[in-house]
Amino acid sequence: MENSSLVIMAGGASSRMKNSLANATVSKTVLDAARDLHKSLIPLGENGKPLLYYLIKNAITAGITHIYLITSKDTSGFNRFLETYKDEPGFSSLTVQFAIQHIPPTRKKPLGTADALQQCMDQYPILKENSFTVCNGDNLYSTAVFKLLKAERKAPHAIIAYSGHGLGFDDEKLAKFAVLAIDENSFLTHIIEKPGVDQLQSYKDEKGELRISMNIFNFTGADCYPFLVNCPINPERDEKELPEAVRNMSKANSKAVYCYPKSEKLPDLTTIADVATFKLTT
Repeated sequence: MENSSLVIMAGGASSRMKNSLANATVSKTVLDAARDLHKSLIPLGENGKPLLYYLIKNAITAGITHIYLITSKDTSGFNRFLETYKDEPGFSSLTVQFAIQHIPPTRKKPLGTADALQQCMDQYPILKENSFTVCNGDNLYSTAVFKLLKAERKAPHAIIAYSGHGLGFDDEKLAKFAVLAIDENSFLTHIIEKPGVDQLQSYKDEKGELRISMNIFNFTGADCYPFLVNCPINPERDEKELPEAVRNMSKANSKAVYCYPKSEKLPDLTTIADVATFKLTT
């Protein structure tokens, strides 16, 4: 079964980034990009290359040959990006295709990450026949992580279980992610979405470690698709969320989702303040 495809979710509105721009102390070039483009395209550091460039480079090094970019209807910024870096080593042999996350006529915003992946799989049915990796477009996942998820395993799905200490975030930030509960055989038993700072202590494992999902998975398409279709809408956030679909996969089969532990920093772009502190990971 083919397993060299990566789906990058980059169709969100980047609302937290845009809401942080009022008092930003960055160059006009960075400010304009943060205002007008998806945050994965904001120029970073001295060379001005965006996070998406480094993300794709890490994926290529891990053996990814085909990328699906889930975006909004306006792909102009991504088209310019691909044109700019088309001659970079590895990029010329990479196949990149767009999947548009359409907004339902009764809504003003996208229906969430589970819906985004479902729409991608509907637009590219080949994904229903193979295994593939899925990740956010605003986190810089390492080559090592991509390699872990591409490795052969008996479970149909896999997730990276990041060490809370290794990520280097404070409890307030960790509480905004999803905490993982994992059994003694490294299979996922539960995902607790945004548990709150006061509840974090109760989810630590026997080593005193929190295991955090940073929204990077590897799925077997045929097995995951029904869970995307049937994913319920979260009543608070009014979205179909990918972690909820994964939680239901685990409920249906206790050996469905294998968890790979990983301890490393994970650069991300949540607000404009993250642009100044961005550091590469390979």
